[in-house]
Amino acid sequence: MTSHTAAEIASQPACWRRAAESLPRYAGVLPRRGERVAVTGCGTSWFMAQAYAALREGGGHGETDAFAASEFPDGRGYDRVLVVTRSGTTTEVLDLLVRARAAGVPTGALTADPATPVMALADTVAVLDFADERSVVQTRFATTVLALLRAQLEAEDARPAGVHPLARAVRDAERAVARPLPAGADGAEQFTFLGRGWTYGLALEAGLKLREAAGAWTEAYPAMEYRHGPIAVAGPGRVAWAFGPLPAGLSESIARAGGLLVAGSGEAATDLDPLADLVRAQRLAVAVAEARGCDPDRPRHLTRSVVLPDPRSSS
Repeated sequence: MTSHTAAEIASQPACWRRAAESLPRYAGVLPRRGERVAVTGCGTSWFMAQAYAALREGGGHGETDAFAASEFPDGRGYDRVLVVTRSGTTTEVLDLLVRARAAGVPTGALTADPATPVMALADTVAVLDFADERSVVQTRFATTVLALLRAQLEAEDARPAGVHPLARAVRDAERAVARPLPAGADGAEQFTFLGRGWTYGLALEAGLKLREAAGAWTEAYPAMEYRHGPIAVAGPGRVAWAFGPLPAGLSESIARAGGLLVAGSGEAATDLDPLADLVRAQRLAVAVAEARGCDPDRPRHLTRSVVLPDPRSSS
């Protein structure tokens, strides 16, 4: 029987198309050109924020910082704070929205659930309920958020050089859903994910998916940093998976160490868009989980949302 996680992973191309088609409805929530923006979230949402921040700055749309919601620097001047929260209930995100409102900073939220506290705490909200998930592990909501944000940059002539149009990413995602996983990857003992610029956020997210779904040993680094120490773990039975073009000489370094290199989203015409390549990494997480006897729909120690007790209630 197919897991909810696997089914949601396979639905991503359709979700991305719908996000692009829905852009006019959500435009009022998204950053305006030239605004100084902070994008925040927790876990997967934070990694998508990092990818978007690099894309937005790279396209000249405006200065953009990304923070884990718990690490937001109060007092720093921003024209807008945009939060990404699938559940709309995460404690750190809601606390941040309260503080931003008190400071008079406009806020927007991207969420999947209209019946949650974020609706009242953010000034504007885009509800991507068509991308909501039954799984604890996030896949399609997070990538649909990034697809929507990419669609906005593209519509406003702020798509960075070298980044594919979203329509290409959707077509590539359809290929990624059906393409066989890299031979030998599902049996590896260790996984390192690499990225540069906006794809570093994707690398972080790929590593998180394997940790969440399968309890796997994973790491993620900027691709140029891999040779500054992390390559020491490379070897037989260990995977290095790169999102985007590889730095010169890196493939040779991994080969000499005996590691398995996966690099399917580079600059070749047949390569995938990096966001579509994340779909393959999500599928790998499910495959590794199942091979290890784990249930990808019920990851250990995790819940859909982290809701912390109010410290005032224990006094």
